[in-house]
Amino acid sequence: MKALFAARGPKIYLDPTSVLDIGSCIVNGTDIAPGRAIPDDGDPRIDHSLEGFLFTCGPDHIRHPEPIAGGEGRYPLHGSYSSHPAEILFWDAQGQDAECTARVPVKTADGGEALLERHWRIDGESGEVCLSDKVTNVGKVAFAKVHMYHMNIGAWLFDEQVRLSGAMLQDGGFAWNFGEDPGGVFCVSAQRKGEEWAEVSLGPIAALGGLTLRVRFATASLPYLQIWRNQKAPAHVLGIEPVSHRWVSRAELQKCGELEKLKPGESAEYGLRFSFV
Repeated sequence: MKALFAARGPKIYLDPTSVLDIGSCIVNGTDIAPGRAIPDDGDPRIDHSLEGFLFTCGPDHIRHPEPIAGGEGRYPLHGSYSSHPAEILFWDAQGQDAECTARVPVKTADGGEALLERHWRIDGESGEVCLSDKVTNVGKVAFAKVHMYHMNIGAWLFDEQVRLSGAMLQDGGFAWNFGEDPGGVFCVSAQRKGEEWAEVSLGPIAALGGLTLRVRFATASLPYLQIWRNQKAPAHVLGIEPVSHRWVSRAELQKCGELEKLKPGESAEYGLRFSFV
């Protein structure tokens, strides 16, 4: 892991062995990543990624495994990104800011090839962490244009005052431990007319000095927000997940004309920002 930090904001540890996703995320001296307090879905790639604060799904598949149409095998849990190593191109502090760039060649499960161009930046004045991703089909076959960011927080940090808040949520928000125990998941549209970015927050978190996690994401390519929690021991985690598609099967997305293909030479861009305020 390589530490990236600026004059303000969290210290994030990026994983060059797996897409330059975030492992530990240190806020006021506390690592908020869930670590081993996660469910085991039987895939060691995802087991490694899920214990960090942020990992990326795609570029060929999101969510749980499904058969490859017209082919052999299955799309792996959360797609093919995890465990692909990153080639770091730039890593430095720029005044009070910090940033890095990397390229990640990816082999997809259905025989495609993708190139992820990743740019991390931490604003030293506001403390906001900004992620910009560009995914290009550099192979010879098209693949589904799907993407999800998993932001996972150790829920042992939360007390009864912690709430989820956002315009896309019912009544504007509710307690972090929504639904029935030991957990659940929901997915809602995050797009609002005239707004290019959606915002959801989690807090205040007394264990972090009363800070609130604020997450923003570009809805042109990530029009939905999925949130899940799991308190079935040993899991104790909550996930905030901006995502490209509804929470239905690939077959349903295909039937409804929602499973757009990224053809050879085409690109897609995604944006995510988060801060502790």
